[in-house]
Amino acid sequence: MTPEIGHYALVLALLLAAAQALFGLLGPVLAQQRYVQAVPFAVAGQFVFTALAMACLVNALVQMDFSVRYVAENANSALPLFYRVAAVWGAHEGSLLLWILVLSVWTVAVTLRSRALPQRFIARVLGIMGLLSVGFLLFTLATSNPFLRLDPAAPDGRDLNPVLQDFALAIHPPMLYIGYVGLSVAFAFACAAMIEGQLDQAWARWTRPWTTLAWAFLTAGIALGSWWAYYELGWGGFWFWDPVENASFMPWLVATALIHSLAVTDKRGLFKSWTLLLAISGFSLSLLGTFLVRSGVLVSVHSFAADPARGVFILAFLVIVIGGALTLYAWRAPGLRSSAGFELTSRESFLLFNNILLVIAAAVIFGGTMAPMVSDALGQGALSVGPQYFNPTFLLPTLPLLALVSVGMHASWKRGNLSRTQRPVLATLALAVALALAVWMGAYGTGSLMLPVGLGLGLWIILSSLVDPIDRLRRGLSLSAGVLGMSIAHIGLGLLTLGIAVVQTASIERDSALVVGQSAQLGAYSFRFDGVEPAEGANFNATQAKVTVQRDGVDVAVLQPQKRTYWVQRNAMTEAAIKTQWNQDLFVAMGEDVGKGAWSLRMQVRPLIQFVWFGAIIMMLGGIIAGLDRRYRQLKPVAEQEPNTVDVAAGARTA
Repeated sequence: MTPEIGHYALVLALLLAAAQALFGLLGPVLAQQRYVQAVPFAVAGQFVFTALAMACLVNALVQMDFSVRYVAENANSALPLFYRVAAVWGAHEGSLLLWILVLSVWTVAVTLRSRALPQRFIARVLGIMGLLSVGFLLFTLATSNPFLRLDPAAPDGRDLNPVLQDFALAIHPPMLYIGYVGLSVAFAFACAAMIEGQLDQAWARWTRPWTTLAWAFLTAGIALGSWWAYYELGWGGFWFWDPVENASFMPWLVATALIHSLAVTDKRGLFKSWTLLLAISGFSLSLLGTFLVRSGVLVSVHSFAADPARGVFILAFLVIVIGGALTLYAWRAPGLRSSAGFELTSRESFLLFNNILLVIAAAVIFGGTMAPMVSDALGQGALSVGPQYFNPTFLLPTLPLLALVSVGMHASWKRGNLSRTQRPVLATLALAVALALAVWMGAYGTGSLMLPVGLGLGLWIILSSLVDPIDRLRRGLSLSAGVLGMSIAHIGLGLLTLGIAVVQTASIERDSALVVGQSAQLGAYSFRFDGVEPAEGANFNATQAKVTVQRDGVDVAVLQPQKRTYWVQRNAMTEAAIKTQWNQDLFVAMGEDVGKGAWSLRMQVRPLIQFVWFGAIIMMLGGIIAGLDRRYRQLKPVAEQEPNTVDVAAGARTA
């Protein structure tokens, strides 16, 4: 009876989500305190029954109950236990249940961590989140029920998609969904503020920690997906501009803009209408990503489903959510005016430029991602949009954005004092340029000019991020969690920039067909093919190659890439072998047996590629630290400790 318990738990969760929405939205309007007080109980009940449904699905997978269609389609008796649990989110129905559970967890968190905030306002926030839960629960029960039975039961399952049988991809969806769904909190706060008409600085301050935490987890989710694609798909890159990759990247860019815009609204009461629009857009792009992944309109290795009925439901839900939010925006935005001003060289200006460039970058990706679908709908035939479009167009707003980040960290609020910020800006720039040229000429020699440019920008961001914390510590001042987290996140951005710049311009790649004993030279490294042998895993057979990597005649690594064939689905999968060093990766992936004892091999030397993911981890850590700053949950404005760096030599006089 476990699947039936799970099904009815979802029904009860739907009823409680409806009660949460009804009481949360009507209570403040009707001035019914009883309704408002009932909202937290509905939130708790919805979470309990959603968690119960998830536990029932996990149990069905662990126990291999092949009378449940979802289990029969996504598990197998030979599937290891870890991947049986991960199969919960390995296909459409289970991943949607995970989405609902994550939404209920965020709702509980908002309930528990917002007790100091006005009860009527939080009731509206929870009511809006309840409406979102109603939509997804209806979608699940109507079109995507993971508890449907098979009669008779299948003798065994079809197995989990072999592409998903990987540790990184097993934890990638939960991280990504925590970020995706977390943007619903900013959306709900923005809508509640518009309904209530409370569009002062307070709602922005209350929204900041939730947005920052969601952004941190979204960063981690995207980085995990990129890492998985690097070593699992056999091509050796970290970003392919896949439509579903783009679907997660667009809300990340908008959320990044939102974090910075919220800082201005909180600190100065500016950018109110723009901040509201970003909060709406960020979550709307998350819903758009859900539509792209689950509707089948775009082809991707990351797609879950290709069911038009599901696509229509999600599209209708998308229209209702976005349409409702934009209607509220059209109602309130005309009245949002601020008499506060700021100078061109102030921190507000740099954050505004930051926002504009981030939104342009998101728009560039949106256009390239949607172009194939629009072309097909207009009867213009298939259109392929790939790196040839995305790389140069994305670079145009990104380069000035990175430079402005380095300068903006030194700017003051309201009045930009160039004489006071000139010294740290020029000092960090000069040091960054010197270090970039030294690394470029010393480690990588000549090459693309984008290499020293990228190195210089990355180092400039890192050095600029260190100036303010060092200055504060030198003067005996404390660092708030917000300031510390922001500095750490920007250091992570600098490391990420370094990694991308180097790996994109200094990598060495070669695809060769080698026979036993034959070598291929990649820069200073020799890759010698030593033959193949059979291997066996828990639920697959493999052909495993042995490749010895030498430098100056000395062995530095023995790599054993595999070509796997899974027993049930018979899919041939490539498992790359990677030797990670602090400054580079040595990468080998197997191709096909080309006859006469020769195998095709893809060999690469990828310098600093680990900086891409290490930088993303540092960014996530900084976001989490900043999001835990207690000041953002206070009712009244507090004295901000936003970075306001000045000339270090004049620090004492300024203090």
